[in-house]
Parts: sequence; C-alpha cells; structure tokens
Amino acid sequence: MTADNPLSDRLDDDDYPAYTMGRAAEMLGTTPGFLRAIGEARLITPLRSQGGHRRYSRYQLRIAARARELVDQGMPVEAACRIVILEDQLEEAQRINEEFRRAAAEQHNGSH
Repeated sequence: MTADNPLSDRLDDDDYPAYTMGRAAEMLGTTPGFLRAIGEARLITPLRSQGGHRRYSRYQLRIAARARELVDQGMPVEAACRIVILEDQLEEAQRINEEFRRAAAEQHNGSH
C-alpha cells in the first residue's frame, strides 16, 4: 500500500488468479475504459503479469464494483473512487479496533 494509491498492492491469498482487463471488465459488466478511468483516478493500480499485461485481483474487482455503483448513480469517477477508498479505510480501522477490543477483553478476563 502506498500513500499515493492506498489500494495498489493489497492482495489476499484468495486474490489469485488475477484477471485480465477484458475479463475483469466483463465480470463487472463494464468496459475496459472504466477500469482505466479508475486507474487514472488512483483507485486501483493493476498488477502486471510477466508479459506486462494488466491484471486485476478479486479484491480490486470488489473495489471497482463499489465505485461502479456510485458512478452509475451519477457521481464523477474521481469522487466515487475517493469515497470507496475512505470506506475501505474505515472498514479496516473498524476491524483493527474490534480485534484490539477483543484482545483487551480476553487479557482482562484472563487476569482475574
């Protein structure tokens, strides 16, 4: 993850195989142009295969699908991307907070 593109390198074990731009667009029910637009808006940086072809992970497709929903509602691509990034960061913060609270509760209960 980078400051410029917080979702560029976020991969989970279930993210393989990555999909080509054409297949990813087909799965989203959109065009390769939409994937390029969200790349230009710095939402998703595609992975690169050894041949240099753009590839998209399942995680990236989930993020793109969320952005697509907002764009379909009339929101500009860049604004949709910013919202999706913030939503993703909020979800991650909530998950970390929940893990911290659970660990603290277990430690507290274990010390009595």
